[in-house]
Amino acid sequence: MAIRGPRLEFAVGAFLLLALASLLVLAVASTNQRFGLGGGGYELTARFSQIGQLRPQAPVKIGGVVVGQVADIQLDPVKYDSIVSLKLDGKFVDLPADTSASILTAGLLGESYISLQPGGDPDVLANGDEIVFTQSSVDLIQLVGKYMFSGAGNSAEASSESNDSTDAGTPAY
Repeated sequence: MAIRGPRLEFAVGAFLLLALASLLVLAVASTNQRFGLGGGGYELTARFSQIGQLRPQAPVKIGGVVVGQVADIQLDPVKYDSIVSLKLDGKFVDLPADTSASILTAGLLGESYISLQPGGDPDVLANGDEIVFTQSSVDLIQLVGKYMFSGAGNSAEASSESNDSTDAGTPAY
């Protein structure tokens, strides 16, 4: 018969609390949420004609470093553009007014994110401003399809045109 002491019960309880805390941190980290540390952020908007697989909470990066996240995505009912709201950390408030935004994908099948490229304008973007210079997402499947079908069609047309021009100058026997 084993006797359970308070030390064993304390060790088991501490282990369970540590395991639950680890699971909580993992769950929050996997959903791209932040703990709210270093608040004081500000919002910018950007218009895109095609956003691809961009989702809310997707990262916003400058030079590969995460500086914020996508807060919201709406559809403009007049122009039918996607309006993306970006929530940036407060320490990046001095972005030039000619900053450009592009939707990129991390690798071939990775997540979509917004990449900001700061310009050289001395004026800065304020809270609520719109990023004017944007580049929409590139649909890889559509691009491959265009290459496969237009590339084969062009080479077939080119070869038939070259055959027509050489046949016209040779006599038929």
